[in-house]
Amino acid sequence: MTENWKASIERQRAALAAQLHAPMARLASLCPPVWGEREKLDALLREHFGEVPHVKYLYCLDPQGIQICDNVGADRFSTVHFGRDRSHRSYMREPMPPWGFLLSDAYVSQSGRPSITALHVVCKGDQLLGYLGADFDLRHLPTATTLHEESRAWRQIKGDPSIRGTVFLQERIDSPMDRHIDQALTILEELITDRGLFQAVIHFSSSRVTAWFLDDPYRYRLIDDEALGDPDVCLLYPRQHWPADASMPREAIRPILAGMRELRLADRTIYLRSASINIFNGMVSLTFSCDGSHYLSYADFLDRKSGFWLGIGG
Repeated sequence: MTENWKASIERQRAALAAQLHAPMARLASLCPPVWGEREKLDALLREHFGEVPHVKYLYCLDPQGIQICDNVGADRFSTVHFGRDRSHRSYMREPMPPWGFLLSDAYVSQSGRPSITALHVVCKGDQLLGYLGADFDLRHLPTATTLHEESRAWRQIKGDPSIRGTVFLQERIDSPMDRHIDQALTILEELITDRGLFQAVIHFSSSRVTAWFLDDPYRYRLIDDEALGDPDVCLLYPRQHWPADASMPREAIRPILAGMRELRLADRTIYLRSASINIFNGMVSLTFSCDGSHYLSYADFLDRKSGFWLGIGG
């Protein structure tokens, strides 16, 4: 099963916390003898700065979240934060775990950068002296070695409430594409199966297709209604073999387009407004006149007993 994106983030956070906990604990243990002495704390943090990986700034806070030394960086030293009240910052409001080390949720810093803060308690015996703080810029943290893979489970997303509230006051008006929909979808099938079109967004209501081709994947092309009515448009694009790493089979394209045609024309009130196909992630998307959208695998779309079809009464 594809990992949920939140679970993927938590796995990366756990790996980062494991990397930071020990050096933060060691540095925190060195702080009590010089606690409350600004210049000595600055010197201590500067001396041990390189022991905390990826860190941007180190500093110390009292139990109320007031900064009691300066911001110490690798090649910078900022005195303007001395005395700063950080108690209102999001990381100061997260509960400290019993083991005394906290890796905050990501947040947008005052400088406008996505950031994370680590805090470690500083104690003298049973007395809480305060916290050792470490700020991290997300740009400087190790990232996932592979791109997160999006789930292929059926997802339904509600759209604009104002559109949903007036859906029964409207009626589908045939678009130019509707009037020759069979020919348009036949041309589109040719472009996908034999001409390298790997992602298509089909705007039924405005009679156009936004298309991405294998030979030029970073730029999209607009195929308008006139082109969708002329089979000669296929000659503009060189023939391509079906990609070996596509997640849907070539023979699925025709029934997918047929299903989209059915959803477009079946009802004049609740009808398909736009749809997309991506052959590499094996997904289709569907947006209806009520502004609700569905994202599902091609296999679920073709299975008339799937949750999608049962949910729409198909």
